[in-house]
Amino acid sequence: MIDFRYHLVSIVAIFLALALGIVLGSTTLSNSVSDTLRQQANSAAKTAQQARLAQRDLRHQLDGEEQFTKALSPQIVAERLKGQSVVLIETPGAGNDSIEQISRLAKDSGAAVTGRVTIQKKLLDDDQQTTVDELATQLKAEDVKFPENAGAYGKAGAVLAGALVTRDPAKSGREDAAGGAVLNGFKQAGYVTTSGKPGQHATLAVMVAPAAAYAYAGGGDDNKALISLATALDGAGRGSVVGGPPTSAQEGGLIAALRDSDAADSVSTVDVVDTAAGQVVTILALQNEIGGKSGQYGTGAGASGYLPSPAPTAKNG
Repeated sequence: MIDFRYHLVSIVAIFLALALGIVLGSTTLSNSVSDTLRQQANSAAKTAQQARLAQRDLRHQLDGEEQFTKALSPQIVAERLKGQSVVLIETPGAGNDSIEQISRLAKDSGAAVTGRVTIQKKLLDDDQQTTVDELATQLKAEDVKFPENAGAYGKAGAVLAGALVTRDPAKSGREDAAGGAVLNGFKQAGYVTTSGKPGQHATLAVMVAPAAAYAYAGGGDDNKALISLATALDGAGRGSVVGGPPTSAQEGGLIAALRDSDAADSVSTVDVVDTAAGQVVTILALQNEIGGKSGQYGTGAGASGYLPSPAPTAKNG
């Protein structure tokens, strides 16, 4: 007959076997999971290392291409803008390095650089529109015409363009009293600053866009104000180009806004102006503008290609 001690021993044996099974099973499972995780971690580390090496190689390649383009840029642009002159327009938030590089390259292309006009943020402030309108109306020269139904910035663009650029070869390189009064009036109001002699009436204009979109309220209106100036410069001179870094062609950027506007039919844009190649493209775009051709160049949305196609020849008419 089976006694109580036998049952007790049997139950203990069963629980011991169950516990041993759980321990052995969990140990095997734990080792299996650990092995899998270890393999995945090693694979991820290998992939990350390969990505770092690929990024390094790409960086070296881009640096080499930038160095190559910088070295050959003067030869590439030589004589392309011979007999022309360029005025530079700096918008609030634009990078100074790009402006300096374009200035040097314009000179390498045979053009004279009259000077630089730096647009101050105050000009774009909403509470200044009435004052801007009154000032533009007061300083308007007899030969300047306001666009139909022009607002404050349409008028300001026309007045400033009349003081900065010209299509008339006889007027190019010369300052006049009316243009000087316009620049002095806008400077005294705190709307612009100048360097060089931008009042000497260039034939071409380059506006450099801000690196980042105007994210504050009214940023879209600021873009419209600058587009009005770029359009006026294009109409009063032999052509204008708006250049900026790739971010300027992203949503909210000045170049993106221009490409979505009617101004894209007449004003050229370059969204890689922070690179040596993009600065060469800016000179090519100016050369095309002289011939009455405009285009959208670079790598961002709305660009028709990296550079004009076909590229203009080294000699221009």
